[in-house]
Amino acid sequence: MVSKKRNIIAVGGGEIGRPGTKIETLTIDKNIISLSDKATPNVLFISTASSDSQGYIDVVENYFGKKLKCAVRSLRLLNALSKAEVEKQITWADIIYVGGGNTLKMMTLWRKLGVDKLLISAANKGTVLSGVSAGAICWFRYGNSDSRKFTSNSSQLIRVSGLRVVDLLFCPHYDVETSRQKDLKRMMKNTPGVAVACENCTALKIVGNEYEILRSKPSAKAYKCYWTNGKYIKTELNSGLVKELISKA
Repeated sequence: MVSKKRNIIAVGGGEIGRPGTKIETLTIDKNIISLSDKATPNVLFISTASSDSQGYIDVVENYFGKKLKCAVRSLRLLNALSKAEVEKQITWADIIYVGGGNTLKMMTLWRKLGVDKLLISAANKGTVLSGVSAGAICWFRYGNSDSRKFTSNSSQLIRVSGLRVVDLLFCPHYDVETSRQKDLKRMMKNTPGVAVACENCTALKIVGNEYEILRSKPSAKAYKCYWTNGKYIKTELNSGLVKELISKA
């Protein structure tokens, strides 16, 4: 279901403070907070894709809580929560931030629990939707996903269906995982419409029907990719507002 009242920032990849790493997406993440129009927004972290990893939860709560001064809660869906409790947490949020990991496992569980419908409802109310990698893919019609590596150690990338708030295919990690480039070309041959491929430290921001490319590193890039008349087209998207609707091939 494509939402017309959209506030989305989908991040292609980058670190936010895991031990031994530098923070890479601060500029983008400040934009996520700004989009809420609140000085101290409520941020709900959904950690399903990482199997509710406590280490990941600690990093996110420290980053958005202590560093960026937000009120932060984490929604652990692998716990036995009632639908009423899940809905209460999602309704509480000004910003929903979804973490990376196994996209297919995450989407399967969300649909089983009815979380998909609750998140689409949040989208239609104007809640800021954000996330990185799997947490970016989830907002789109499709994503270029490495979910098989979590279950079978396979490097083959697969197309995973998201929540369809945005009618695009999203591809993260386009620079650091070089197999994505070749595979996205293959995948788009059998996927109608357009893909947006984001390198690490790049994000796609969507407000209503306006599309914008954000960067937290000057050299980071994003691309619009699609097939037309038997030819594969890959066009770099400049920073700032994208004049032509990205969803148009």
